[in-house]
Amino acid sequence: MAKTSTVQRELKKERLVAKFAVQRAALKETIRSPQSTDEEKWEAQAKLQSLPRSSSKTRLRNRCHLTGRPHGVYRKFGLARTKLREAAMVGDLPGLTKASW
Repeated sequence: MAKTSTVQRELKKERLVAKFAVQRAALKETIRSPQSTDEEKWEAQAKLQSLPRSSSKTRLRNRCHLTGRPHGVYRKFGLARTKLREAAMVGDLPGLTKASW
C-alpha cells in the first residue's frame, strides 16, 4: 500500500490538471496557430509558463485505485497487476478469464 500522502499528492495534481485544462489548451492553441503573431505567441508562452507546474497532464502518475501502487498498473482497469489478478480469480471483473491453451 502506498503512503497516504503520496496518493493525496496525486489527487491534488489531478484536481490542478482539471482546473487548468481549458486555459492550457487555449494557450497552446494560440502558440500553435499560424495566424498568431510573434508577440501573441510570446505572450501565450509566458502565461503558460506562469501556470502551476503540476497543472500539466504529463506530471500525473498512473496509480492503482485500490492500493496506490505506481508500477504495473493496467490502464484499462486502473488496477495494479496483483490486484487485477486477485479480482479476476474471484470473478469481480466480467469477461476476464485466466488464459489457458
